[in-house]
Amino acid sequence: MLTFYSDAHRLQHGKAELIDGTLKPCFENPSRADMVLAEAQRRFPNSVRQPAEHGLDPILRVHDAGYVRFLETAWARWSAMGRDYDALPKMWQIRRLREAIPEHVEGQLCYYSMDCGTPLTAGTWPAIRAAADVSLSAADRLVAGDRAAFALCRPPGHHAAFDYCGGYCFFNNAAIAAQHLRDKGASRVAVLDVDYHHGNGTQDIFYRRKDVLFLSVHGDPRTEYPFFLGFADEKGEGEGLGYNFNFPLAAGTPADTWFAALDTALAEVDRYAPEALVVSLGVDTFEGDPISRFRLRSEDFLRIGERIGKLHIPTVFCLEGGYAVEPIGVNAVNVLQGFESA
Repeated sequence: MLTFYSDAHRLQHGKAELIDGTLKPCFENPSRADMVLAEAQRRFPNSVRQPAEHGLDPILRVHDAGYVRFLETAWARWSAMGRDYDALPKMWQIRRLREAIPEHVEGQLCYYSMDCGTPLTAGTWPAIRAAADVSLSAADRLVAGDRAAFALCRPPGHHAAFDYCGGYCFFNNAAIAAQHLRDKGASRVAVLDVDYHHGNGTQDIFYRRKDVLFLSVHGDPRTEYPFFLGFADEKGEGEGLGYNFNFPLAAGTPADTWFAALDTALAEVDRYAPEALVVSLGVDTFEGDPISRFRLRSEDFLRIGERIGKLHIPTVFCLEGGYAVEPIGVNAVNVLQGFESA
């Protein structure tokens, strides 16, 4: 299986995020991708490829043009005020406030963000452009006839919605790959999210569509981030009604319960019979993850890959979360190896 990767991910290296009421070093940092890359190279020698540039058009297929322009220009506008530190919002547009988009970059940062844990830095724009190209290049391999490809994306993407960032995510790499597969001829695409946290951004992008099935197995939003999406009764709207499936699970869920939910999700994928599958591959379901609360072990990730592989659907894996840095490489690549063995 080919792995697509870009060193440009290092340009996104936030100094701090607000978590538990305190500014702390970002859990999402370059070492995550380093560990995954090293393990992919060890188990699949000579498999790493650089992504091709695809321009902005595929990104604009899933993201609002105003939001994309904001991300492209925000750092220059922020730093022009003499600010050489990371940009974080200080408020949000919420209930009974006007929905007008501010002119000032500080106001736009608040408007286009959903949390204060996603620092915008001097290197954010080139890093997120490269991550999108990584996912698009992996999708291109499916178009060319490959059975699977791995997009080693960083920053991750599944919390990024049509017009806002959050959860360390700016561009939704999995959604960009899914739309690209549609544009290249696949009549139906499924997106399966196995990250601990609900893929709110992916759901937002495809919620009113039936040509892209979305399924997510995740921590119960009654107690887990992102709190405001990911409930089981969210089934889609309009043409998309019946094409959105959420499987929220309680904190502390053990592996057997988690796999029962995965099997239900995979049965829905099989019923939908997509021509391509995109997996939002978060491995923060690991029992040692510092910001998540499921209890999967490293060997369980082999089983995840095996189950997905048995669907016999061309598949793109896009890296999402996973913040236990030492085992992240083993856990992520175990999924790939399990898929290959199936």
